[in-house]
Amino acid sequence: MSHSNKIAILISFFALWINMFFSHKHQQVIGFVVIFLFGILHGANDLALYQKINEEKNTISLKKIILYYIGVVILGALLFYSFPIMALVLFILFSGYHFGEQHWNKLKDKGNNTILTIFQTIYGLFILFLLFQFHELEVKQIIFQISKTSIDFLNFKLITLAIGILLIISGILLNKKTTKLKSEIILNIFYLLIFAIVFKTADLIWAFAIYFVVWHSFPSIKEQIHFLYGSYNFKNFKRYFKSAFIYWIISLFGIAILYFLFKDKEIFNAMFFSFLAAITFPHTIVIIKMQNKA
Repeated sequence: MSHSNKIAILISFFALWINMFFSHKHQQVIGFVVIFLFGILHGANDLALYQKINEEKNTISLKKIILYYIGVVILGALLFYSFPIMALVLFILFSGYHFGEQHWNKLKDKGNNTILTIFQTIYGLFILFLLFQFHELEVKQIIFQISKTSIDFLNFKLITLAIGILLIISGILLNKKTTKLKSEIILNIFYLLIFAIVFKTADLIWAFAIYFVVWHSFPSIKEQIHFLYGSYNFKNFKRYFKSAFIYWIISLFGIAILYFLFKDKEIFNAMFFSFLAAITFPHTIVIIKMQNKA
């Protein structure tokens, strides 16, 4: 177990301990604040990453990169507006792969890319539906607010079980392609147990914040700093933060406007996740390109 993951476990249980002292409403507020401050930060340097990825292509200007990125975000937002169910399915699939890739990127090999991608996606989906099934009513309510479509007929526990079976099958197939999987299995089962404890104990937003920030955003920021500057240290973190600052502030400003307009309405949760989904699409693409380049 890495030193970073040991710290992540300590922070997770400390966050659960803090959870006992706050009401449901306060947990939501704290959860949103943590996501805004740290979760959004891990995607605020996508433009710098894209420039680094394409540094050999001198014809690609920063202006073109910005226009491309904004275009993908707008496309994602329009997709949520016009075809919300389709957008939600894509968001869940993209997020599943993105989260799973974070946990299993060390297994990347030229001979196992397809099966590894499938395994990573299923692993990430298992984490998401593990969260969903512990907060089924609230998740279904948010989905209804986004799509105006009821999914009460779906049983998240059965879906989680089915995904778990697929995870085992894909893991067996991947194990035939790489010897690295065996050394990571027990550890990642232990992590899944920790996630289950966090998801069951905490409020939906607070549980999501703990996973999204502690287990996804922080490790992602560390990887991005390695890719951009060659090593991870405080000096390079400051360079990363300085580079991301303006885009981070713009994102926070946009979310703050949404909050003050809709803070007393349940629809804010739906709008928040729609916003998160819209920026997830281009971010996931950039991280895929970064992993391929690294």
